[in-house]
Amino acid sequence: MAMDSGELLQPEALRRRGTPDGARPSAASSPWQAAYRRLRKNKLACAGLLFLLAMLLFCFVGPLFASDTAGRVSVSLINKPPSGSHWLGTDNLGRDVLTRLMQAGRISLLVGLVSMVLSIVLGSLLGAIAGFYRGFADHLIMRIADILLAVPEIPILIIIGAILSDLKVPSEYRIYMVMLMISFMAWPSLARLVRSQILSFRERPFMLAAEALGLRDRRKLVHLLLNAVPVILVVATLSVARAILSETVLSYLGLGVVPPTPSWGNMMAAANSLIDFQTRPWLWIPPGTAIFLTVIAINVLGDGLRDALDPRMKR
Repeated sequence: MAMDSGELLQPEALRRRGTPDGARPSAASSPWQAAYRRLRKNKLACAGLLFLLAMLLFCFVGPLFASDTAGRVSVSLINKPPSGSHWLGTDNLGRDVLTRLMQAGRISLLVGLVSMVLSIVLGSLLGAIAGFYRGFADHLIMRIADILLAVPEIPILIIIGAILSDLKVPSEYRIYMVMLMISFMAWPSLARLVRSQILSFRERPFMLAAEALGLRDRRKLVHLLLNAVPVILVVATLSVARAILSETVLSYLGLGVVPPTPSWGNMMAAANSLIDFQTRPWLWIPPGTAIFLTVIAINVLGDGLRDALDPRMKR
């Protein structure tokens, strides 16, 4: 806060008045430090972040400690309930459900993270080009985005998945196709947000200074995108949850990740009969609970990031 001329002439000891023990007032913190403090005060968002970290350790580190035989087919262990040797029971092929749950979580989280990265890169780049250059580029990109936003996502993903199934795409490549499909359907909403941010930032003083300095368009775009990072971070967080749910729906319908590669979606699809649903809840409750808690944690963290990165929020 600026001081008037009378305050500037006061001794140092008087200017320290109002601070405990004569300590100097703390220096102004950066916007990122202020955002970190606001996020740390949000207990719900911190709990979501801790749960996601625990889930990452569970899915990526947990299988390293599993028995070598835990994921193998065993006729003598088909559909066994939870026990001391198999904490979450076994599935219809005698495989340990806990080990499968960790391996499936690795696939589902990878699909969510990779799809998020692809959609963020594509959406940010196209949105920045549309907002910066405007004119024909803006109209073309935004009309394509409008068309994709007007079409329901899940039915389109199901149609594309069915086409890939008819084309006999090998199962080891299906996971990559699922990532591309989800990211392709997710970029338009981010592109519109980034475009609106770029249009707003174009009139700010720092961009007028960049024009006066004669900076190249590439450097201007970099500066504009850096200022749009808070919005991109929030959308990126929520995009992971969206991608996980989309992959779950596709895999449950047999159009996404296909066995023997495990995912939370096709684990739930394994319990597709009324007998399994009623008498073998350990086949579908663990993956369903993992999906539910993971998506809730991501959404809570996304809400916390949105509040923490909002400069209008109190520190």
